[in-house]
Amino acid sequence: MSKQQTFLTREGYQKLEQELSYLRTIRRKEVALRLHQALTEGDILENAELEDARNEQSFVEGRILTLECILRDAVFIEEAGPRETVGMGSRVTVVEGDGPLETYHIVGSIEADPVHGLISNESPLGRALMGRKVGDTAEVNAPDGILVFEIVAIQ
Repeated sequence: MSKQQTFLTREGYQKLEQELSYLRTIRRKEVALRLHQALTEGDILENAELEDARNEQSFVEGRILTLECILRDAVFIEEAGPRETVGMGSRVTVVEGDGPLETYHIVGSIEADPVHGLISNESPLGRALMGRKVGDTAEVNAPDGILVFEIVAIQ
Protein backbone atom coordinates (compact mmCIF):
# COMPACT_ATOMS: atom_id res chain seq x y z
CA MET A 1 0.00 0.00 0.00
CA SER A 2 1.45 3.40 -0.94
CA LYS A 3 1.65 6.07 1.70
CA GLN A 4 -0.33 9.21 1.15
CA GLN A 5 1.65 12.43 1.33
CA THR A 6 0.24 15.23 3.43
CA PHE A 7 1.19 18.76 2.42
CA LEU A 8 1.78 21.05 5.40
CA THR A 9 3.30 24.43 6.03
CA ARG A 10 5.89 24.59 8.82
CA GLU A 11 3.32 26.41 10.95
CA GLY A 12 0.68 23.74 10.29
CA TYR A 13 3.16 21.00 11.16
CA GLN A 14 3.96 22.71 14.47
CA LYS A 15 0.26 23.07 15.33
CA LEU A 16 -0.31 19.36 14.74
CA GLU A 17 2.78 18.49 16.80
CA GLN A 18 1.41 20.61 19.66
CA GLU A 19 -1.97 18.90 19.44
CA LEU A 20 -0.29 15.48 19.46
CA SER A 21 1.82 16.41 22.48
CA TYR A 22 -1.28 17.67 24.33
CA LEU A 23 -3.20 14.48 23.58
CA ARG A 24 -0.32 12.25 24.68
CA THR A 25 0.65 14.10 27.86
CA ILE A 26 -2.54 15.68 29.18
CA ARG A 27 -5.66 14.31 27.49
CA ARG A 28 -4.65 10.64 27.87
CA LYS A 29 -4.18 11.13 31.63
CA GLU A 30 -7.51 12.92 31.96
CA VAL A 31 -9.33 10.13 30.16
CA ALA A 32 -7.51 7.44 32.18
CA LEU A 33 -8.57 9.18 35.41
CA ARG A 34 -12.14 9.42 34.15
CA LEU A 35 -12.11 5.69 33.29
CA HIS A 36 -10.74 4.83 36.73
CA GLN A 37 -13.42 6.91 38.45
CA ALA A 38 -16.17 5.36 36.34
CA LEU A 39 -14.95 1.86 37.17
CA THR A 40 -15.14 2.60 40.89
CA GLU A 41 -18.78 3.71 40.61
CA GLY A 42 -20.11 0.20 40.78
CA ASP A 43 -22.20 -1.66 38.22
CA ILE A 44 -20.10 -2.02 35.09
CA LEU A 45 -22.99 -3.27 32.92
CA GLU A 46 -25.18 -0.19 33.31
CA ASN A 47 -22.56 2.51 33.79
CA ALA A 48 -23.17 5.34 31.30
CA GLU A 49 -20.13 7.26 32.55
CA LEU A 50 -17.90 4.26 31.88
CA GLU A 51 -19.29 3.86 28.37
CA ASP A 52 -18.79 7.56 27.67
CA ALA A 53 -15.23 7.46 29.05
CA ARG A 54 -14.41 4.45 26.84
CA ASN A 55 -15.77 6.29 23.80
CA GLU A 56 -13.68 9.32 24.65
CA GLN A 57 -10.61 7.11 25.07
CA SER A 58 -11.24 5.60 21.63
CA PHE A 59 -11.53 9.04 20.10
CA VAL A 60 -8.33 10.32 21.74
CA GLU A 61 -6.33 7.22 20.76
CA GLY A 62 -7.69 7.39 17.21
CA ARG A 63 -6.74 11.05 16.90
CA ILE A 64 -3.24 10.28 18.22
CA LEU A 65 -2.80 7.58 15.54
CA THR A 66 -4.11 9.91 12.84
CA LEU A 67 -1.76 12.72 13.85
CA GLU A 68 1.22 10.35 14.00
CA CYS A 69 0.50 9.20 10.43
CA ILE A 70 -0.01 12.75 9.16
CA LEU A 71 3.23 13.99 10.72
CA ARG A 72 5.20 10.94 9.59
CA ASP A 73 4.12 11.38 5.96
CA ALA A 74 4.23 15.19 5.90
CA VAL A 75 5.77 17.01 2.96
CA PHE A 76 6.62 20.63 3.70
CA ILE A 77 5.20 23.36 1.52
CA GLU A 78 8.02 25.76 0.73
CA GLU A 79 7.09 29.42 0.66
CA ALA A 80 9.76 30.90 -1.58
CA GLY A 81 8.23 34.34 -2.10
CA PRO A 82 7.06 35.77 -5.43
CA ARG A 83 6.49 33.26 -8.22
CA GLU A 84 5.40 33.36 -11.80
CA THR A 85 2.71 30.71 -11.37
CA VAL A 86 0.43 29.65 -8.55
CA GLY A 87 1.61 26.59 -6.66
CA MET A 88 1.55 25.03 -3.21
CA GLY A 89 2.37 27.69 -0.63
CA SER A 90 1.50 30.61 -2.91
CA ARG A 91 -0.41 33.57 -1.60
CA VAL A 92 -2.72 34.58 -4.41
CA THR A 93 -4.67 37.81 -4.67
CA VAL A 94 -7.74 37.54 -6.88
CA VAL A 95 -10.74 39.64 -7.79
CA GLU A 96 -14.14 38.42 -8.88
CA GLY A 97 -15.77 40.91 -11.24
CA ASP A 98 -16.09 44.28 -9.52
CA GLY A 99 -15.75 42.74 -6.07
CA PRO A 100 -13.05 43.41 -3.50
CA LEU A 101 -9.58 41.92 -3.67
CA GLU A 102 -9.30 38.59 -1.86
CA THR A 103 -6.04 36.89 -0.87
CA TYR A 104 -5.74 33.15 -0.38
CA HIS A 105 -2.87 30.97 0.79
CA ILE A 106 -2.72 27.64 -1.07
CA VAL A 107 -2.16 24.85 1.48
CA GLY A 108 -2.82 21.13 1.82
CA SER A 109 -6.28 19.86 2.72
CA ILE A 110 -5.35 19.23 6.38
CA GLU A 111 -4.71 22.95 6.98
CA ALA A 112 -7.54 24.36 4.86
CA ASP A 113 -9.56 27.06 6.62
CA PRO A 114 -11.32 29.22 4.00
CA VAL A 115 -12.66 31.65 6.61
CA HIS A 116 -9.04 32.57 7.37
CA GLY A 117 -7.91 32.60 3.73
CA LEU A 118 -6.32 29.12 3.72
CA ILE A 119 -7.62 27.10 0.78
CA SER A 120 -6.69 23.59 -0.22
CA ASN A 121 -4.99 22.81 -3.48
CA GLU A 122 -7.74 20.18 -3.82
CA SER A 123 -10.65 22.64 -3.42
CA PRO A 124 -12.45 23.84 -6.56
CA LEU A 125 -10.87 27.31 -6.32
CA GLY A 126 -7.46 25.91 -5.38
CA ARG A 127 -7.49 23.53 -8.36
CA ALA A 128 -8.60 26.34 -10.68
CA LEU A 129 -5.77 28.63 -9.52
CA MET A 130 -2.91 26.10 -9.65
CA GLY A 131 -0.46 26.78 -12.48
CA ARG A 132 -2.04 30.12 -13.46
CA LYS A 133 -0.16 33.43 -13.84
CA VAL A 134 -0.93 37.06 -12.97
CA GLY A 135 -3.57 38.32 -15.40
CA ASP A 136 -5.00 34.83 -15.99
CA THR A 137 -8.56 33.99 -15.06
CA ALA A 138 -9.72 30.94 -13.17
CA GLU A 139 -13.25 29.59 -13.50
CA VAL A 140 -14.92 27.77 -10.64
CA ASN A 141 -18.16 25.87 -11.05
CA ALA A 142 -20.19 26.86 -7.97
CA PRO A 143 -23.80 26.09 -7.00
CA ASP A 144 -24.80 29.61 -8.15
CA GLY A 145 -23.07 29.16 -11.51
CA ILE A 146 -19.59 29.71 -12.84
CA LEU A 147 -17.47 32.20 -10.90
CA VAL A 148 -14.57 33.88 -12.70
CA PHE A 149 -11.57 35.08 -10.71
CA GLU A 150 -8.78 37.21 -12.16
CA ILE A 151 -5.33 36.70 -10.62
CA VAL A 152 -3.95 40.07 -9.53
CA ALA A 153 -0.80 39.02 -7.65
CA ILE A 154 1.13 35.92 -6.63
CA GLN A 155 3.44 35.95 -3.63
